[in-house]
Amino acid sequence: MNKIDKLFAQRGDRKLLSLYFCAGDPSLEGTAEVIRAMERRGIAMVEVGFPFSDPLADGPVIQSAATSAIRNGMTISKLFAQLTEIKDEVSIPLVLMGYLNVVMQYGYRNFFRSCKDSGVSGVIIPDLPFKDYMEEVKPIAGEFGIHVIMLITPETEEERVRFIDDNTDGFIYMVSSASITGAQKSFDERKQEYFRRIDAMNLKHPRMIGFGISNRQTLEAAVAHAAGAIIGSKFVTLLEESGGPDEALDKLFEALSSS
Repeated sequence: MNKIDKLFAQRGDRKLLSLYFCAGDPSLEGTAEVIRAMERRGIAMVEVGFPFSDPLADGPVIQSAATSAIRNGMTISKLFAQLTEIKDEVSIPLVLMGYLNVVMQYGYRNFFRSCKDSGVSGVIIPDLPFKDYMEEVKPIAGEFGIHVIMLITPETEEERVRFIDDNTDGFIYMVSSASITGAQKSFDERKQEYFRRIDAMNLKHPRMIGFGISNRQTLEAAVAHAAGAIIGSKFVTLLEESGGPDEALDKLFEALSSS
C-alpha cells in the first residue's frame, strides 16, 4: 500500500501536518537531517522540493531557497541519491514537489522509477497540464505506484474539482488562494468560504490545505475544513534562520501555538 494511502487510512480524527522544504537549502547535504528531524518530531508527511531556476508558483521565500539550492549544487539526480540512502529509515510519506521542465529533462519513466527506488510516495508538479497528466504521466506513474497530486484553487470550477477527484490518487492539494506561495497572518472570509464549499462537496479523496499557513489562526482555519495543513514558506524561512531543523521546528511549533 502506498504510504500516502496508509497515512490517511489510519489518521482517524487526527489533523495532519505536512511541511515543505527545498532540498539543497540551506545546505547541499542537509536533506536527510531535515527529514529525520521532521519524522522524529511528529510531522505526518514531508514535501521535498527539487529546485528549478524559474519557480512560477512560488513566492520570494521559496524562489530564494531554490536559487540557493541550485547554487549549492543540488540536482534531481543528487536528491534521488540522498533519498535512496535513507529510504529504509523513513516511515512517513515523502512527496516530491517541483516543476515539469526538470521532470521532462530527466524523462518521465526514469523519474518515476527513481521515485520508487528512492522511497518517494507521491509527486506534485504545479505546472503539469491535466491533459498531459491523463495521457502521458498517469500511466507511467501508476506503473511505479507513485501518486501524482493535483492542486485546486478558489477559482477551480466544481466540475473540474470532481474530475480531479475521480482521476487522481492520494489526496487533493487545496491552494488557499490563486496567488503565489507565502506566509499570511489570517484567511479572510472569502478563503474560508472556499474551504467550506469544497468540504461540502464530499469528495472521495482527503484534502490538505496549503499556501499561507504560518500561525495558529491560519492553521485552525485550514484544518477545520480539511484533513490537514501544509506549511512551506514559514518553515523554509525558519530553517534558513536557525542552526538546524530541530531549532526550526521548535520555532514553528511556537508560532503555531500563538496568534
